[in-house]
Amino acid sequence: MDYLKLTEYYKKLEGTSKRLEKIFIISKLFIDLKTEKNPGAIINLIRGNVFPVWEERKIGVSEKLIIKALSVSTGNSKENIEKLFSKTGDLGIVAEQLIINKKQTTLSSKKLTVDIVYSKIRSLAEMEGAGAVNRKVGIISELLTSSSPLEAKFIIRIILEQLRVGIADGTIRDSIVWCFFSDKLKLKYEQKTNDFSYPKENKKDYELITSKVQHGYDMICDFAEVYIIIKEKGISGLENIKMKAGKPINVMLYQKANNFAEAVEIVSSPFAVEFKYDGFRIQAHCSNGKISLYTRRLENVTKQFPDIIDILKNGVKGDNYILDTECIAIDSKTKKWLPFQSISQRIRRKYDIEKLVKDVPVLVNVFDVISYNNESLLDAPFHRRRHIIEKIVKVIPSKLQPAEQIVTSDVKEAEKFYNTALSLGNEGVMIKSLSAPYKPGSRVGYGVKIKPILETLDLIIIKAETGEGKRVGWLSSYTVACWDNKKEKLLEVGKVSTGLKEKEEEGVTFNKITKLLKPLVEKQSGKEVIVKPKIIIEVAYEEIQKSNEYSSGFALRFPRFIALRFDKPISEISTIKDVEKIYNEQRGKVK
Repeated sequence: MDYLKLTEYYKKLEGTSKRLEKIFIISKLFIDLKTEKNPGAIINLIRGNVFPVWEERKIGVSEKLIIKALSVSTGNSKENIEKLFSKTGDLGIVAEQLIINKKQTTLSSKKLTVDIVYSKIRSLAEMEGAGAVNRKVGIISELLTSSSPLEAKFIIRIILEQLRVGIADGTIRDSIVWCFFSDKLKLKYEQKTNDFSYPKENKKDYELITSKVQHGYDMICDFAEVYIIIKEKGISGLENIKMKAGKPINVMLYQKANNFAEAVEIVSSPFAVEFKYDGFRIQAHCSNGKISLYTRRLENVTKQFPDIIDILKNGVKGDNYILDTECIAIDSKTKKWLPFQSISQRIRRKYDIEKLVKDVPVLVNVFDVISYNNESLLDAPFHRRRHIIEKIVKVIPSKLQPAEQIVTSDVKEAEKFYNTALSLGNEGVMIKSLSAPYKPGSRVGYGVKIKPILETLDLIIIKAETGEGKRVGWLSSYTVACWDNKKEKLLEVGKVSTGLKEKEEEGVTFNKITKLLKPLVEKQSGKEVIVKPKIIIEVAYEEIQKSNEYSSGFALRFPRFIALRFDKPISEISTIKDVEKIYNEQRGKVK
């Protein structure tokens, strides 16, 4: 496929905020792909990626390097490019403008294909060592000199991983369903009215196929592979997907219960009660003795945690397994457990790893096993999976242990265990069904979490204000948003400033948040800046109130910053349903 044709799809997607229209547009692209030799490249590019999210390889190109490449390819000075960038906040738009202004006679006539763009951008990740910067500039300049203005815009955005066409995972999933099964299910979409329909008798089939596509993605976390499997083998091909150590799956998620009575009703008796640790989740893969580590958002963090690798090598029997764990920070002197914020700094750190290993040691708590000795345990009952954990995990004090657990039918005993968990600094407890399978990517009735009310929210910063007085030079007063699953957009729910510190030794500072947000600034109007939605924070509050001030219709009363949540993907931030649920439950609104 010509790359220009793909950019026309980008343009259409960028031009609408309607989720159904986006699905319709992408499904048309996916239909075109049925005759393509390499559909995977196009599917990755429509999501703005050239690597799956779990790949250790990263493009690794900075805005500064892009500016240099634009200067080389268009003949404009870096100063002029930087001025344009400060006005637009988008180097893709800058590239488009510069190519429009460049005389046509100086442009190359070489036609760009998707395969050329895909392979060239992927090659950027392999360039290291002496001369790597110049080689990267050369590759980017080569692409730009062969580009039309529209092609240049999206090439730069893809290299910077900032596609900005508003595509969520659910949109891709539904587009695959529409592509392959619209005729069978008699799916209809009226573009003028933005209406989607199908015969009532096909509703169950539509929901079943959608759930199978979602399950396929949860198992391999790669929509390109899901598409190819359906194309070659039909929907039944997804049923034969097998896990492979070294390739992460979407982990199982748990809904929240208000109390133990509700929890027991969901999971039935007897049940397991486990500490819900205040740490971060790590999916540990061992393939023929080689261990790799992934966060819940599927980021490869193997290099950041060499100590966990050593712990697992010394404490887990076997050369092939996938474990679900929660890692918490340990005080190196007192051996007391520390809160999440103490360890969050390690998740994205690339340098001084040895010092952090020494300063912030970890305790690995193994709470589930997904496969062992190449046997999938997804369908095995939890009591069997726990038995395997106890057989293969050696207790190494302050380093490794099975998650603390009791099995009981006694609610009072469970409540006592819960109080113990809180006294040790844990978030609460997990209540698990002993007969439940492991269900990737789903919040289902196989287990629940119990935490003190009111539950904190994981929200994303979308705006900030320039500081004054003591806060001059900083960004503060962060507007935070939750996620609307139906409309697939962010909804404002309040402003947060309380809880941040002014001195680094006291905790997360305004200065640190400012450093994270400044590269993400898209637009400024007076004191207010709009930022790309990238930074997720955990927020506590006293109450949720109805409000016309924010687009969600709700406002957090006395919100307070708790922690940065680098471990969470945007897809797992709190939703408007979470906000509504808490609002209805607080102060006895729901009995």
